[in-house]
Amino acid sequence: MLQTIAPPAKLRVPPLIKRNTALVALSQSFSGAGMPLAYGIGPLMVVAVTGSASLAGLSVGLFGLSRFLVSYPVGKVTDSYGRKPGIQLGLAIALVGALLVAWSVGLKSIVVLTAGLLVFGMGMAAAQQLRVAVADMFPPSLRAEALGYVALGSIVGLAISPILVGAAERAAPGLGQDPLALPWLMLPVLIVAGMVLVTFIRPDPKEIGRNLAHYFPGAASPRPLEHAAQSFSVMSMWRHAPIRLAIVANAAAQGNMAIVMVLTSLVLHHHGHSLTAIAFSHMFHTVGMFGFTIPLGRLADRIGREQVMYPGVAIALIGAVLVTFTGAFWLVTLGTFLVGLGWAAANVAATALIADRAETAERGRAIGVSESAAGAITVVTALVTGPLVQWSGLPAAGMVAVLFAVVPLAMAAVHRLRR
Repeated sequence: MLQTIAPPAKLRVPPLIKRNTALVALSQSFSGAGMPLAYGIGPLMVVAVTGSASLAGLSVGLFGLSRFLVSYPVGKVTDSYGRKPGIQLGLAIALVGALLVAWSVGLKSIVVLTAGLLVFGMGMAAAQQLRVAVADMFPPSLRAEALGYVALGSIVGLAISPILVGAAERAAPGLGQDPLALPWLMLPVLIVAGMVLVTFIRPDPKEIGRNLAHYFPGAASPRPLEHAAQSFSVMSMWRHAPIRLAIVANAAAQGNMAIVMVLTSLVLHHHGHSLTAIAFSHMFHTVGMFGFTIPLGRLADRIGREQVMYPGVAIALIGAVLVTFTGAFWLVTLGTFLVGLGWAAANVAATALIADRAETAERGRAIGVSESAAGAITVVTALVTGPLVQWSGLPAAGMVAVLFAVVPLAMAAVHRLRR
């Protein structure tokens, strides 16, 4: 049972918290520009290097693997040493990965491309502690909406991504560069800008979280999952039914989206659309992911986490159907937009639910467990998407995306019946 929380209007956000939140959102805007770039043209880079569609899901799978490997360990680092060191380390790693990806295209080396995508993904996964930083700085009654502001920061990133791709597509012939590689050479400038912004966040959000009552007098705190950081364990999280369902819903929405992002690129490319058109379609997907996170977060704060989380999974299911079984550009784009919107609802609500039940000293690890589960499901999608597309066609892979979304909805129904 979710706790009753006060309406957000009863609490005033201090200027220092507003300032830090703005810095986090701006950092997310610049550093996050690489993810829509990676998901949009990553599958095409793999096909260009290998000459086969059977490995088209490799890029998404590597991002999932990196997320699985890094999310919990970096959560432990930030729980011990603060959020800022973990975020800065992640961005530095992502910068190195971007340069490796660009280098791989010229070499036509799948080994270097694999290494570059994995390193880049690890860095971006570590930088997701930006969300933990925001969760630290707000009480439960404002937390989901605050997470929405951070996600909204990626709107700038989604606008930059197609600009980078379009500029590279036009400039590459004159510069003697591959249009798939050139955007990755531009990306480090944005990552460095994100790192600079993080340095101005003061004090460390973990310290704010430890003294939250000082910034929000009278704000109610939920009963934490564990009363001491030393007693934290993954099994204690999993035994708690709402958290278990939140982890599954977040992972299912991620798995659904991972397949659909690969399908979107392949479907549109199959129908003869340009790289710029594909990037434009993925821009709509990213608008769905981040453009409505503030109202979704506000809704989750007011009516409850589960009441936003499960409808989000259902919306992602509908979007997967549109991408899978239609071929027109705007129907595919609508479908990929709905998948992004459903993911946003599930992700914001699930993250807020988990953050509500974790103390500041363990929040990085608690959210890291959920992120690792999402990364693991992305690896699974990578293993099945390419072979399914190669052997059975696009609809078979799309049906897997639909089935992923069905799982948490069925689990929630069973849980409600038992309760």
